[in-house]
Amino acid sequence: MTYTSINNSPRHPVFSTGWLVAIVMLLIVILDQTVKFYVKTHFYLGEAYEVFPWFQIKFIENNGMAFGMELFNKFILTFGRIAAVIFFIWFIRKTLSLTNLRKGFYIACALITAGAAGNIFDCVFYGEIFNNPFPPEHAVLFPAGGGYAGWFEGRVVDMLYFPFFSFTWPSWIPGIGGKEYEFFQYIFNIADASICVGVALLIIFFSSDCSKAFNAVFDRPEKKESAK
Repeated sequence: MTYTSINNSPRHPVFSTGWLVAIVMLLIVILDQTVKFYVKTHFYLGEAYEVFPWFQIKFIENNGMAFGMELFNKFILTFGRIAAVIFFIWFIRKTLSLTNLRKGFYIACALITAGAAGNIFDCVFYGEIFNNPFPPEHAVLFPAGGGYAGWFEGRVVDMLYFPFFSFTWPSWIPGIGGKEYEFFQYIFNIADASICVGVALLIIFFSSDCSKAFNAVFDRPEKKESAK
């Protein structure tokens, strides 16, 4: 069995694989936005609801990347996400004609693409369609007085919080003694989780498929493989 390039690959069930990718992406985006809309309109900023001792729904917002990190300018992040989504959609479309890629690879790519798209909606639209009242008031969709920011200036809504355990470092430890430590203090959303799961799947299970796809898409003959 030899490596097959995109340009001369045999017929592949493009329709079924393409629809699988589209359905996964659509479901993730709808679920992500539904949860965000509910939290935004039913929780005030900072409010938390304990589902289990180790899991809470806690409403926060951030201007930055996944898990609340803020490493780049707001507009750079937003347009970077848009560029990433466009690239992944183009990349997936280019690989649909290949026969040597497993469906799990496409699902992983769909999860990453959908996660990036989910946070794009927050950044692009939320500043215009929601207000930002002081707690304990809840935000209103399409408020009469207008939104809290302009287009592309919305904040990302996060709510999934897993405070598994915390403790205070012993006082005799230099530098951190007496300080409280909380394991996994990050608060994130479904879009963030989708990206992380997709990346993990590619690294752990589908790295070979990823290599084959890149070699085919970017036509790298020096990397062609043969399988006996």
